[in-house]
Amino acid sequence: MPPSTVTLIMRAHDDSSEPPLNASAAEPPAEVVELAERIARTVRPNMVQSIRAFQPADLQQVADYWGQHFLYANLEEATTKQRILEEIGRQFLLPGYFGRNLDALYDCLTDTLSGVGRQPGFIVVLEHIPISVKFDKEMREQLLDVFRDAADFWAERNVPFRGFYSFF
Repeated sequence: MPPSTVTLIMRAHDDSSEPPLNASAAEPPAEVVELAERIARTVRPNMVQSIRAFQPADLQQVADYWGQHFLYANLEEATTKQRILEEIGRQFLLPGYFGRNLDALYDCLTDTLSGVGRQPGFIVVLEHIPISVKFDKEMREQLLDVFRDAADFWAERNVPFRGFYSFF
């Protein structure tokens, strides 16, 4: 079963720049704490990188432990730019006015979220980005650049935005 997503009507957060622990949750398993510590040591707070050895469900647990938003999209069924943007919009629960283009995606990941108050941070997973003629290397890089630009936007605000992706 894929990880759950969160709606993009986000909660405000205090001004601390460190990822907070989720005080309302029960004590997390030791392996979640260890993974969170490993990610904090090895993945810069505002970076987009290959998912490598991480599993989406584990990243979701770390986001919960840190009190951060977890955004997940499985793009296995999408093969064109339009379908990929539709799937991201649907799975990230983007607002109905999301324009299904890269500029609108950037706006939803940045301005829309910053407008509702201080954010606690984000862990974002794009799983199975297609490698196909209809979604070539240039289009894949353009998509990832939107997430890199969003990471830069949040870095300027001292908010962690860690993005992970895999190709299919």
